[in-house]
Amino acid sequence: MDEIIPVVNLDACSDNLCKSRGCTDPRSQDNSLNHLPMAVQAKIEDHPCYSDEAHNYFARMHVPVASRCNIQCNYCNRKFDCANETRPGVVSKRLKPLEAVDKVLAVAKEIPELSVVGIAGPGDAFASAKQTMQTITELSRVAPNLKLCVSTNGLMLPEHVDELVAKGVEHVTVTINTLRPEVGAKIYAWIYYDGQRLSGEKAARILIGRQLEAVSMLTQLGVLVKVNTVYIPGVNDRCIVEVSREIQRRGAFIHNVMPLISKPEFGTAFSKAGQREPTAAELDAVREESSGSIQIMKHCRLCRADAIGRLGQDKRAMFESAGTPSVAEPRSYDSHALLRYKQAVTTILSRRRALRESVGLSALDSSIVRFYVVATTGDSLINLHFGHAQEFLVYRVDPYGCSLHSRLEVEQYCANGYGKEGVLLSMIEKLKGYDGVFVAKIGRKPRLMLQAAGINVITDYAHQDIEYALRKHSIESLS
Repeated sequence: MDEIIPVVNLDACSDNLCKSRGCTDPRSQDNSLNHLPMAVQAKIEDHPCYSDEAHNYFARMHVPVASRCNIQCNYCNRKFDCANETRPGVVSKRLKPLEAVDKVLAVAKEIPELSVVGIAGPGDAFASAKQTMQTITELSRVAPNLKLCVSTNGLMLPEHVDELVAKGVEHVTVTINTLRPEVGAKIYAWIYYDGQRLSGEKAARILIGRQLEAVSMLTQLGVLVKVNTVYIPGVNDRCIVEVSREIQRRGAFIHNVMPLISKPEFGTAFSKAGQREPTAAELDAVREESSGSIQIMKHCRLCRADAIGRLGQDKRAMFESAGTPSVAEPRSYDSHALLRYKQAVTTILSRRRALRESVGLSALDSSIVRFYVVATTGDSLINLHFGHAQEFLVYRVDPYGCSLHSRLEVEQYCANGYGKEGVLLSMIEKLKGYDGVFVAKIGRKPRLMLQAAGINVITDYAHQDIEYALRKHSIESLS
C-alpha cells in the first residue's frame, strides 16, 4: 500500500483555522475580501499573490539573493543568465543583499504600487539563509511598510520560523508536491540534509516531514502560508488533492497548483526524459477537485526569481542597471507614495464593489454555470483589443458570485498591423464552448469568423469593470 506521511490530529475545519483563513462557499470563491477576518484582509489586500483582486492593482518584486539550493528537483534547471525565459528559478543576475536592497529602493521610486518584496531564488531561501535574512533585516529597516515574503522548498524552514516571525514576515510559500515518499523519489533527485546527500524514498520522507512541520509552525504563529504544487501528469496526479486536504488541516491559506513546465530546451531531467506538461483541461480539473478543501490560486504567472511589476506585466528591463549602491547618491524610500496609492485604490474599489453588488445573481439558474473569456491588461477592466491579447482570463458566473476561474494562453493574432490567419484559427478553437468573449475592441474579420464559429463576441462593456460587466450581461441575457 502507498505510504502517506501521517497527518496532525486536527478537525477538518477547526474554529482557529477558519478564523485565520476565512471559510467560504467553494462554489463562488468571490474575488472580494469581505468574507475574511479583518486581520487577514489587512495582510492580503495589497499582496498580489495572495489576493486575486490585489494582483490587478499592486506590484511585487523578487530579489535573487538566494543562489544555493539544497535539493534537486527533476523539473528544475537553474540557469542564471537567461533573460528570455519566464519560469521559476530563472534569473539574469544574482544580487548580494545590499545590492538587492538598493534595487528595491530604485524600483519603489518608479513603481509606487510596489507593495511586496519576495525572495524566491534562484536557489532556496534557506539554503542561502544568511543572505536571505540579511536582505529581510535591511529591507524591514529602510522600507518598513513593504510586505516581505519568502518562497522555499521547506527543507530548512523549521529552523528559521521564529526568526522570520520576529522580523515581521507574514507570508511564506512552501512548495509541496506530494505526501507520498515513493512519489517524491520520482520528483526529487536528491536532498542535502544534515551534512549528507540523500536520495530515494528516504530523502523524500525527510523532505515531506520537514515541509509539513514548517507549515504547522508558521500557521500557529499567524503567518499566512501559500503552498505551491507542481502538477506532473502521470507522477503526482493522485497526490494533489491529498496535499490540499492536508495543508488545509494545518491552516494554510491558499493552494497554488502549477503546471509542470517541461519544454526540451529547458534541459531539466523531466524534459530530457520526455515528461509531458498537463493540458489546460487537466489543470482545470485538478484545481476544481482540490477547491473543496482550500482556496485555490487561479492568477499565478509562474514568475521568475527576479520578476518586477504586476503579475503578467514584467518590468525587469527598466531596471537592468539598478542594484549597485551609490555612495554619492544613496537611495531613500518614500513610504508615503505607497500609502497614497493604496488610498486611491481603496476609493476605486469601494465604488466598484458597490457597482458590482447592485447587480444580484440570485435570478440565475443554479444548475447552469457560465464561463466568460475576458481580454484585459489589468486594473479589473475590459480594456484590451482582441488582436493584442496573449492571454484571456476565464471567469465563472453562477448564483453564488463571479470569480476568476483560469487563464487561457494564446498567440497574439495581430502584429505590426497585420493579422495572422493561422493564429486566428487556433484562437477560435480555444474559444469555442465559452459563453462569451468580452473585449474592448475587435476587427471586422475576426469578429465575423468568431461569430461564424458560434462564438459570442461582446464589446458593449469596453473599459468597464469586469465583474460588473459579467454580472450585468448574465442577468440581461435571461430576458
